[in-house]
Amino acid sequence: MIGEPVVTTLRHAGYAVDWAQDVRDAELSLVHDVCDLVLLDLGLPKADGIDVLARYRPQGGRAPVLILTARDTIEKRIAGLDAGADDYVVKPFDLDELAARLRALLRRRAGRSCPAYSHGALVLDPASRNVTLNGELLSLGPREFCLLRALIEEPMRLNTRSELEDKLYGWGEEISSNAIEVHVHGLRRKLGAEQIVTVRGGGYRLKQCE
Repeated sequence: MIGEPVVTTLRHAGYAVDWAQDVRDAELSLVHDVCDLVLLDLGLPKADGIDVLARYRPQGGRAPVLILTARDTIEKRIAGLDAGADDYVVKPFDLDELAARLRALLRRRAGRSCPAYSHGALVLDPASRNVTLNGELLSLGPREFCLLRALIEEPMRLNTRSELEDKLYGWGEEISSNAIEVHVHGLRRKLGAEQIVTVRGGGYRLKQCE
């Protein structure tokens, strides 16, 4: 009841979402610590989400964790925060507020205070989903927006194809062999071919600002 609208909302906002529906899948998905952020429901089937969190942090888990809980007591909130959670939302919750809290946690993880990303004349606002270049609003598709956000988060960092696929697609979503190249081509048509640099054998990054 809660998972489906949350997944739909986040995918619509341009996030790649992996939905683990029991403790075993949750812990397997966290083994390699590749998630940017974890949404953790305390009422997991056959287990308590706090136990998952209590094992995740000592094993080196670094992603911000936002707890979803119906346990609106001070003791439970304190237990979750002390176990390693970064924030919590009490059910029932507003999906727009949830998305805003996620954006705030991701900003904090990246060491940023400004809600929008900027690189030269290019500006991307995750909240409004607006992208402007030289002050002009651009119209991007969902995958193009997600790709640009992945690139602008660390403009000079090379992003490999597999890393970008992880950013754009969740579990079970079909990925064609040239999907990233197609989305890069689409972005270049709208941003200008020079805005995205291809490093042969390495990946993609944004051009260096002059």
